[in-house]
Order: sequence, then structure tokens, then C-alpha cells
Amino acid sequence: MHRISDEQRRIRLGRRHLLAPSVRADSPVAAADAVVALHATDAATVFLAACARLTAPSIAVVERSLYEDVALVRLLSMRNTLFAVSAELAPCVDASTARSIAAKERRTLVSHLAEDSNRLDAIWLAEAEEAVLATLAMHGSATGSQLSADVPALKTKITVFPGRKHETVQGVATRVIRLLAADCRIRRDRPRGSWTSSQFRWTASDPWPALPAAEARAELARRWLHSYGPATEADFKWWTGWTLGNVRKALATVGAEEVRLDEGTGYVAPGDTAPEPPVEPWAALLPALDPSAMAWADRGFHFTADHRAELFDRSGNVGPTVWWNGQIIGGWAQRADGEIVLRLLADTGREATAAIEAEAARLRGWVGEARITPRFRTPLERELTA
Repeated sequence: MHRISDEQRRIRLGRRHLLAPSVRADSPVAAADAVVALHATDAATVFLAACARLTAPSIAVVERSLYEDVALVRLLSMRNTLFAVSAELAPCVDASTARSIAAKERRTLVSHLAEDSNRLDAIWLAEAEEAVLATLAMHGSATGSQLSADVPALKTKITVFPGRKHETVQGVATRVIRLLAADCRIRRDRPRGSWTSSQFRWTASDPWPALPAAEARAELARRWLHSYGPATEADFKWWTGWTLGNVRKALATVGAEEVRLDEGTGYVAPGDTAPEPPVEPWAALLPALDPSAMAWADRGFHFTADHRAELFDRSGNVGPTVWWNGQIIGGWAQRADGEIVLRLLADTGREATAAIEAEAARLRGWVGEARITPRFRTPLERELTA
């Protein structure tokens, strides 16, 4: 069995994730495709992750891809998490993952409606959704609050888990809008505020073409292996959120090859066992939830285990990180006055320090007056902004 060392994995990461300066992308779509999908739970992450991989970082260019060209689209998908993927890949992500999530979300809401004292049902829900779509057809785009003002059904409140320990009263507006987005009948348009805001306007969209789920899972597996391989079966299962059976079928369909890693058996795309050509030394400042730090269940090959408690929160969400040659060596944060502050957790020498400072200056240059606070805050990020 072919062996691939942790050092080779780090070289691959710098090249294939477009983090080394010589391989950076010229478009946000190429940046997203390099890592398969960009985390989008935190609105700022899409911009920060894309621009870290662009030759010329630009907020306007990312906005154009999201809202004008719609070449990047947000989908509720892997692990029931919001991701931004290229429009080319979106049908595969939708068929492999998002459809089943949307169906589960719908069953859950219909169940809650039925348990409420008003005894609402799927017909009521369908009528509420059609009213939302009619409002968007009239106005073009609208915020959630605007939709609630125009669609009386969205003002409805229901009792969830009646008579049980967790009984609570909830409005249905957010749930109905979330369902329409999960079904790709609406999409997020420009936010009310700046690019860091998560208060989006909504606009109508068309569902993606239906693909066979098994075929879509195989294509997603192929792309993931190219970007993140070598990686283990457990890594792929964690990233997708699929059942172990679907993971194994997808890996078998694409002919994934077994390789030996420091932690055991891993997989690569067929024929992808040759050593990666070296890249020049590189530094990067990546945002909270960046895919390069979140794509493996076992991330031990690119950071020291002693630093986990500082860099990750209790749920395993990574904060803003400082990278040198494929390893996480520290963290960064932005203070209230806009200053970008760093802390290195390892001594890597003058060359690394100079390259990291250059990346920090590059980040300051394009972020400008924006202020960035991660949704999931980590101990090191909190300490740096204290």
C-alpha cells in the first residue's frame, strides 16, 4: 500500500487549496471549487475564505459572484450546515445531500403544525409558501420582516412540544422561509447591511435539476478526494454527514485507492498517489470555519494537539487561524478599532514571521472599515480582542 506522509499532505493542502501565492485563484468560483464548498453559516466567512485564495482580494468581486452572476450559491447541505458552492456543483450537492435535509425539515415542521392547538397541516403550509412566492414575484426581493408584514400566515405562532419539558411558543416565519430556501425556491439576496451581515433579503429562484442521488454522491466524493485526500473514511463521513453505507458506496463508485497514513488507512482519488510538487513557503490568515481547517474529523496533521483548546470551541468549530506551510501555528482577531492582531503559538523563524505579517497587511488592506466577529468564538479569539 502506498504511503503518504503528513508532510506530503501539507504540501497538497497549500497547492490544492490555493493558499500558496503562486497558485491563488482569479475568481471566487475557482476558490470555492478548490475546497469544494465554503462555509457560509457566518456571512463573513465566505468573503474571508474566498479572498484568502484570490490573487487580488475584492469584496465587490465576491458580491458579484453571489448576487449578480449567481455563480456562487448558498445551500443548506453537508451536516445540515449552510455552504456556498459553485453553480456548477450545486445540483450535485442538492441531490446528494440537500434534498434529504429539506425533506426532513419539512416533516418536522408539519409535525409541529399538527401538534399545535390550531391543528394546521401541510395544505396550510403550502398556501403560506405560495403567498411568500407571490410577494417576492411582486417586489423582487424582501427581508424576512417585510415578508411577514405582507403575508399574514407568517405571523402565526405555534406551540412546539406541547405538554412536554421543552414546550415553547415559536413564530413560523423563519421556519417557512428556511423551508423555501432549503427547497431552492428562494435564495439569499444582498444583505440589509454590509457584507458581514446575516440579515439577508430574499428573492425567488428555481430548484436545481434533479440528479440521481447515488450519482451525485459519487461526484461529490470524487471532488472531495481531489481536494482533501488522502483522508480517512471517517473524515469523509464527518464532512458529508452521510450514513456510513452511502460513504462506502460513493468511495467504491469512484474507485478510491487506499493509502497508508500516519494515523491508519486513508483514501485518494484513483491514481492520485504521486508526490505533490513542492510549493514555495506560504503563509495564510484564514477565517473562522474555513474549510481547510474544518474538512477532516481528525485534523491532527496540520496543528499541534496542545493548541486545540485555544483554537477550537467546545463544539469543534475553529476560530481565525494563522498558517505556515500547511500547519496552523496561531490565531488572529480583529479588535473593535479595526486592528488585526496575531498570536503565534510556535516559533517558526524570521521568514515565517515576515510572510505572516505580509498576509496580515494584505487582509487589513481589503477588509477596510468592516468589523469581523466570528459567530462561534474561540478562547484565543476572545483573548486577542479583550
